[in-house]
Amino acid sequence: MSVKLDGNIFVTGTNRGIGLELVKQLAEKTGVKSHIYACCREPEGTGAEALRQLATQYPGKITIIKLDTSDEDSISAAVHTVSERISDAGLNLLINNAAINKPPIPAALADTGKKDMMDVYETNVAGPFLLTKMFLPLLQRAAEKDSSGDKMSCRRSAIINISTLISSMEKCPETFPMAQMYPYRTSKAALNMLTRCQAEDFKSHNILVTAIHPGWVRTAMGGEQAPMTTEDSVLSMLSVMPSLSNKDSGMLLDFEGNRIPW
Repeated sequence: MSVKLDGNIFVTGTNRGIGLELVKQLAEKTGVKSHIYACCREPEGTGAEALRQLATQYPGKITIIKLDTSDEDSISAAVHTVSERISDAGLNLLINNAAINKPPIPAALADTGKKDMMDVYETNVAGPFLLTKMFLPLLQRAAEKDSSGDKMSCRRSAIINISTLISSMEKCPETFPMAQMYPYRTSKAALNMLTRCQAEDFKSHNILVTAIHPGWVRTAMGGEQAPMTTEDSVLSMLSVMPSLSNKDSGMLLDFEGNRIPW
């Protein structure tokens, strides 16, 4: 990256996949004064062993936070914990990565029920909405401490919502045959609108809000047939994030920084 990300960074869904790789590469590549708050549902569980090893590898740089993005009380507790630690510094970067997909791929119409739709929406949309709402004072604080006028950036104060190509309504005829995924793709389309709304709402505070498609990645959700590794996906996204500015706020971009139509 030509310009390093820095400051206080909060990432959700970090016990595996893209989230775990985000924490790993952020720990490697951010400035010495940066601090990463890595969140997952069960920090002490067997599923978070790799995350705990990362925290041990980078002592003093990674703090693991218990967070269930489908639970408002859990969100509130996590925000309170981080707020006490950050104090007056503010939050520079919030990466809403945590997401679920139900029922299993291809999640066709016949296999999808109301509970699937509601559970996915709760985690993938309501979770990022509440986190951003509760973190807004800390994001504003970080933006106000920066002296670069009305210039937005991920180093100053930003929200990155991890979205997907299959959220694009224009691209639906191309992507739908691959996997119907009714709950997931509709929840991510809603996340795109949330991104757009918050970009409008927060522009007076100079807070950047952008949605990014990480690519089709070889994860538990993406499957073994996916062409991209988590390492390559995150490397690409972290190369794009430092270059984001006012023109990118409210946009849906891919992992190379190209705009994806709504």
